[in-house]
Amino acid sequence: MLNAIGVKNQIIDSVETLRVSDKLILPGVGSFDHGMSNLTNSGLTNALEQAVLERKVPFLGICLGAQLLTSKSEEGVIPGLNWIEAKTIRFRPKDLDIKVPHMGWNTVTIKNKSKLFDDKADFKKYYFAHNYYIRATSSNQVIATTDHGNLFDSVIQKDNIIGVQFHPEKSHRFGMKLLENFITRF
Repeated sequence: MLNAIGVKNQIIDSVETLRVSDKLILPGVGSFDHGMSNLTNSGLTNALEQAVLERKVPFLGICLGAQLLTSKSEEGVIPGLNWIEAKTIRFRPKDLDIKVPHMGWNTVTIKNKSKLFDDKADFKKYYFAHNYYIRATSSNQVIATTDHGNLFDSVIQKDNIIGVQFHPEKSHRFGMKLLENFITRF
């Protein structure tokens, strides 16, 4: 999708590449513990924290990449990055009478302003594929919510750190516009 919107991008595989990056995106599919283990084993965690937390490089976590921003997940035992005060919770289909995984198109409702969105009327439909969702501690860090049996936090943000539970790369023009806004506004 970044190529489609004309954004120069590369996969970061070294501390040197990370240090010169002016925007960072952490996509993710899979389990929380496996994702955190892969991140830790990459040897990039310290450099990533320096970039995001100290130098304030804009960061976008997508799906599992967003969940890794939380302190922990019901899916595993390894602590998350804890960059946003939140936890990752499992959908409980029997309690909510829903299908899990939550897969397909759904709408987001904007709760707080963010440069990620132009206004409350734009970019409301995104593609989701997940069994777990984020629950932020502070409502100030919740940019948008989505309903799937219950409301969950579908976009979270703390300063330069953003997490989206959906997949913008699979969300056609809505996702394309969201990625353009991330690249040009942060």
